[in-house]
Amino acid sequence: MKRSKLSYKVGQFLMFAGPAAILFCAVVIVPFIYGLYLTLTNWDGISNHKPFVGLSNYRQAFADTAYWQAMGRTVIYSVISVILVNVVAFLLAYLVTSGIKGQNFFRAAFFIPNLIGGIVLGYVWKFVFNRAFVAIGEAVTSHTTSSLLSTPNGAMFCLILVSVWQYAGYMMLIYVAGFMSVDQSLKEAAEIDGCSKAQAMVKVTIPLMRSSFVQCIFLSTTRCFMVYDLNLSLTKGEPFNSSVMAAMHVYNKAFVYKNYGVGQSEALLLFVVCAVIGLLQVYFGKKGEVDA
Repeated sequence: MKRSKLSYKVGQFLMFAGPAAILFCAVVIVPFIYGLYLTLTNWDGISNHKPFVGLSNYRQAFADTAYWQAMGRTVIYSVISVILVNVVAFLLAYLVTSGIKGQNFFRAAFFIPNLIGGIVLGYVWKFVFNRAFVAIGEAVTSHTTSSLLSTPNGAMFCLILVSVWQYAGYMMLIYVAGFMSVDQSLKEAAEIDGCSKAQAMVKVTIPLMRSSFVQCIFLSTTRCFMVYDLNLSLTKGEPFNSSVMAAMHVYNKAFVYKNYGVGQSEALLLFVVCAVIGLLQVYFGKKGEVDA
């Protein structure tokens, strides 16, 4: 009886969760384990021979100044982008839940940029920065105007601007769900007790939306740290490699310079950094949610 019951449960699992589990293992687990193996070899990506070098690749990764410079740029880009994305998304969510006319249309309109792939988005905005903005600047000032993408600070500004434009709509939907989950009677009670709308927002609504903040900050942080497609199509790391992010550096190390061992080691370090930051952010966010 017990054996038949166990076999029934196993059959149910294989029927419903089996295909997803097999795909997850094939796409995530197996490549991850194989990647760990590559970090211990000196492989050029072509030959069948993979010389075992132990921890040598990790030592080279830690000594790679260009990688840590790219990581530093990624941290700066991520911090600024995450703050702006969540501020803009929160304000948009407040706008489209305030009862304005056509708010459903605005929800869809603000979400559309997230549906455009990073490669396409980068090329579109590259045209805007290199052609449209330059033409407008020359028409206004009557002088030759250079593109924002031609300077290191300008390229970083463009990356941040496009990232905010792309991600804010998606995060807005999560904040919309947070606003709608707050009981209206609680806000009304706070206003009856003498709170202004701003005070009710700070004292009642925002604390009750803490889970939305945790999710949005986590998602925007991981997306920004792993940015590659937008970095490739918008700046290609230019000018003078001043806008190369960590993911692009890892890709170049492995696939352009054919140094898969070091590239995979640096990719693993990037994964660890993202995982630690994400877990710490979720831990403190959930801890604050419980305290609230």
